[in-house]
Amino acid sequence: MPKQSKSGKPRPGRARAARANAPLRPLRDILIPHPRILFVGINPSIRSAEVGHHFASPGNPFWKLLYAAGLVPEPITSDQDGRLAEWGLALTNVCARPTRSAAELGGEEMDRGLRLLARKIARIEPKIVAFAGVGIYRRFFRVTAGDGIGARPEKIGRARVFVLPNPSGLNAGYPGFRDKLVWFKKLRDFAEHSWRGRARAALGASGDEQRSRASTQIPGRRALLLALPPAVSARDGKHA
Repeated sequence: MPKQSKSGKPRPGRARAARANAPLRPLRDILIPHPRILFVGINPSIRSAEVGHHFASPGNPFWKLLYAAGLVPEPITSDQDGRLAEWGLALTNVCARPTRSAAELGGEEMDRGLRLLARKIARIEPKIVAFAGVGIYRRFFRVTAGDGIGARPEKIGRARVFVLPNPSGLNAGYPGFRDKLVWFKKLRDFAEHSWRGRARAALGASGDEQRSRASTQIPGRRALLLALPPAVSARDGKHA
């Protein structure tokens, strides 16, 4: 226990040291059945583990990118990461162990995490799996050639695959906010296109009566992405 002062309270320096040496708890996944997009990170940062929320490092613009790209209808922070489920989104990591750098993860640890990830995907059946970093995609599919960013031809079960640049501020390949934002917007468009494709397939398999009824249920452009509540569609075009 930290040594106490005469007042009976732990000395500040020793209390900080005790917190620093305390074991970090793994972050909880944000998982729902059949999410429209499942975001997959590598592993939590030390900061995320300390505060108990995903993508919490000050230099990581993940949450700002989601809003700027129109993937969520309002600005949110890491403290509100659980709200992703409200909009049909899910989030997990390949490895649960927090580190200062992903380079600290071993090959066996990564492979165990990828096997667990495959089981999670099979269980919740997302429409799209979005890897937040090309390295995760390459290791999952054992791909070595090409940059891998963007929509990919592979599938995981029935899930389409999209690769985002790692949103970390330390990503030298995509250093600026706009460098990353363009790919988050492409993910938005990819999800919208996938939604339209499924809607067309459903219409094509239905009779004229079902086709007419379904046509009245197709939402506006922004709502096509995540089938957000009606209030969200009023924001259509603001993030384009």
